[in-house]
Amino acid sequence: MRLGTAKFSDMEYELEDFETKKAGTLIDRLYSVGLGGSVHSLIKIIDNVAYFCCADKYIYAVDCTNGSKLWAFKTNGIMAGNSPEIKDGILYSGTLSGRLYVVDISTGKELWWFRAGGGITGKPLYYNDKLYFGCLDNMFYCIDAKTHLEVWRFRTGGGILFSPGVYNNKIYFGSGDGYFYCADADTGMEQWRIHTGDEIYSEAPCNFYNGNVYFSSVDNYLYCVNADTGMEQWKVKTGKFGNCFSPVIYNDVIYHGSRDGFLYAFNLSGRELWRFRPGGLVGVGVLIYKDRVYFGSEDGFTYCIDMTGREQWRYRTFGQVWCPPSLWNNKVIFGSWDCHVYCVDADTGFLQWSFPTNMQTKSQIDPPYKAWEFEIKKDAPQDEEGGSDRYNVNINPNFVDGSEYSVKSEYVHESEYG
Repeated sequence: MRLGTAKFSDMEYELEDFETKKAGTLIDRLYSVGLGGSVHSLIKIIDNVAYFCCADKYIYAVDCTNGSKLWAFKTNGIMAGNSPEIKDGILYSGTLSGRLYVVDISTGKELWWFRAGGGITGKPLYYNDKLYFGCLDNMFYCIDAKTHLEVWRFRTGGGILFSPGVYNNKIYFGSGDGYFYCADADTGMEQWRIHTGDEIYSEAPCNFYNGNVYFSSVDNYLYCVNADTGMEQWKVKTGKFGNCFSPVIYNDVIYHGSRDGFLYAFNLSGRELWRFRPGGLVGVGVLIYKDRVYFGSEDGFTYCIDMTGREQWRYRTFGQVWCPPSLWNNKVIFGSWDCHVYCVDADTGFLQWSFPTNMQTKSQIDPPYKAWEFEIKKDAPQDEEGGSDRYNVNINPNFVDGSEYSVKSEYVHESEYG
């Protein structure tokens, strides 16, 4: 994988030759998000209205026909990676402050709220009159949507940033402890768990197909696991910088965006069919509509490609696009880190409208690869005294502008190694 070229003095190194080492967690990056109008939310569309969360602490309702604001409900916490769940005219969404809000979508008025032990992330799941959601206090919660009382909680070994899925009355979710869990929906009793090599998180629910559950891990692998037994069917590696969204299966093809900067297509056996490379990481999910694949990228574009990986169009925003678009009336609607939500024609990519959030200042967030260190150690040519030099270089690439690198270099002479 070639990310680019770094140049130091008279020497050049290809970044594909750099060794990478995990130095932090991606959940740490979530904690770095500051107050601002950036939109990092799956958009839920009900009856021609788009509902989404924002880092300015507001939940919005926007008319899909013209992009006008219907209401905005202020919460007590930043929402980045949070997305709304809607059932029977009621919206549910958590915040990084630890509250789960319940709002009437017809009025935008609060009905009640639930306090968890830490920041609530991802998208809640409404199932059988219960709400299921993960929390950064290492707990997974189930609460009764009618009585507002806690039914059960499940402890993991790490913070949870995962939107749960449901299959055969069982709840599926990943954790920052590197495990993917399956628990009984009624009792919270663990059915099985499978360990991966690193943290697991996804802002969209995992998907199920032919009795298998599909999810990814920051250990760089995409997994296919039997949903009933937890037995691994296969796993396939994607790059060096982790995965942080759930794959989508369509017509026996698995589509998966990876943080290595590629959108992959695999068959059901995990064999790669093709890959598409935009201008930045694709750590998000995809929307598939009319045999086209729609997705956003860290480079600020939303892309439309065909089922063979050929680009059809792209639409530029001025911020990262981390969540897949939602479909409405042959149009795709998506949010951007540039403090806007956009509606573009699904066939042509032409803009229909854009909606500005209340705060037009981008939220602060750590660089995408801060959790990794890039190191290279190579012997330099012999000097006149017969010694050799060694370079130790740490590089953090910023994929918003792939030409810019933050570089820390340290020159060490052989004699200093003893």
